Amino acid sequence: MKKLLAPLFLLLILIVSACGNDNIKTEDNGSKDKESKTITYQSETGPVKVPAHPKRVVVLSGYTGDVLDLGVNVVGVDTWSKNNPTFKKQLKDVEEVSEDNLEKIIELNPDLIIALSTVKNVDKLKEIAPTVTYTWGKVDYLTQHVEIGKLLNKEKEAKAWTEDFKKRAETIGNDIRAKIGEKSTVSVIEAYGKDLYVYGNNWARGTEILYQTMKLNMPEKVKKDALKAGYYTLSSEVLPEYAGDYVILSKYSDSNTSFQNTDTYKNIPAVKNGHVFEMQGEGASFTDPITLEKQLTFFKKAFLEN
Repeated sequence: MKKLLAPLFLLLILIVSACGNDNIKTEDNGSKDKESKTITYQSETGPVKVPAHPKRVVVLSGYTGDVLDLGVNVVGVDTWSKNNPTFKKQLKDVEEVSEDNLEKIIELNPDLIIALSTVKNVDKLKEIAPTVTYTWGKVDYLTQHVEIGKLLNKEKEAKAWTEDFKKRAETIGNDIRAKIGEKSTVSVIEAYGKDLYVYGNNWARGTEILYQTMKLNMPEKVKKDALKAGYYTLSSEVLPEYAGDYVILSKYSDSNTSFQNTDTYKNIPAVKNGHVFEMQGEGASFTDPITLEKQLTFFKKAFLEN
């Protein structure tokens, strides 16, 4: 009897062992599947393993519109993004967060964090989720969108938009130069709080479109004082020195605009000729596709349809 039971017992052990091996293989396969759902992004600070298809992104920078435009879910944004009227609908139910409130970010359970290189607590953010930072202005505004496309595994979509946008902006730029003259100058000035600023060619407010892509001219005084730094603070008394033949005036709703009531301002040629185009300041400091499309439409209407 014992001789008969021995083979059966051995068979039972083999069956159990086989089942056990199958379970181990399944776990290994699961582990490999999980691994395949990540990609390695070559960031400014080195390679970072990130989700291939991120589902819960926290953005602590001005790149919120890039992420939204590429159709990726955003669960937390910085104050500037949250208060941006351009994103009001998209961010209606999105939490406002900051690098100073790590607990709130943890609660959102992000699988990816995007921030500026100047962000605080970056090491702690990396403990919460894969974190990628960018230096503002390190690459041109269209390349920046492609970089974020690479990060989100949507490079093809990002490139398609940038190529199309550039062509359309160049065409509108050609039409504008044909209308206002090749030598005409354009200034981008902003009223923010009690201050006035004039901008170079890479400080948002549409400057990248006007100067980099449309090839419109910048006044010499602006080149001298604002081109390298990106912006220059003005007093209302010297405003005429920085005003081009055409002026894009970015105005925040709570800014002090009393300078517009002065004779100094009223006697600026661009003002007298009706060549000042006022643009909403809130939201103008972004360079994402959503904002850029809005600005391109504004410039086309301002220069060509008036």
